[in-house]
Amino acid sequence: MKKLELSQTELLVLKELIAGLPICEKPFLEIAKKHNLSQEEVFEAIKSLFQKKVITRLGITLRHNLAGIEGNAMVAWKVEEERAEEVGQALAQRPYISHCYLRKTYPDWPYNLYTMVHGKSREEVLSLIKGISEEFGLKEYEVLFTQKEIVRKHARYDLTL
Repeated sequence: MKKLELSQTELLVLKELIAGLPICEKPFLEIAKKHNLSQEEVFEAIKSLFQKKVITRLGITLRHNLAGIEGNAMVAWKVEEERAEEVGQALAQRPYISHCYLRKTYPDWPYNLYTMVHGKSREEVLSLIKGISEEFGLKEYEVLFTQKEIVRKHARYDLTL
């Protein structure tokens, strides 16, 4: 894949987006002021980053435990290889699934599809998982509830200017 050329403004704005938006009424204006730009220049840089497919979306990270959402589990599913992509695409569309990955299997670990299932309670998550199992005929799976969160952070990238 060819490395894209980014302008100085695009790099500055990208670094700010990676670090996280300031929590205030007008975060893009704050970024603009910090770098002696207009808010319009910040928006244009973001638009350009989207067009170049350097970024594909902007979103928030919900600290679910602080919001009272206690049901979250990673589920490792054993799906026939020829169905794995199709099942994964279908599950990825579910509003209660935030992550969906295909991974390599091992002789002692036959699971190849992984999902993060979210609900208000442990019981709700188990019910959603049971529904998936029945709907897709997936009999072999492991439910991995979190025992303790050690750290939660987004990847940080060193964008040398």
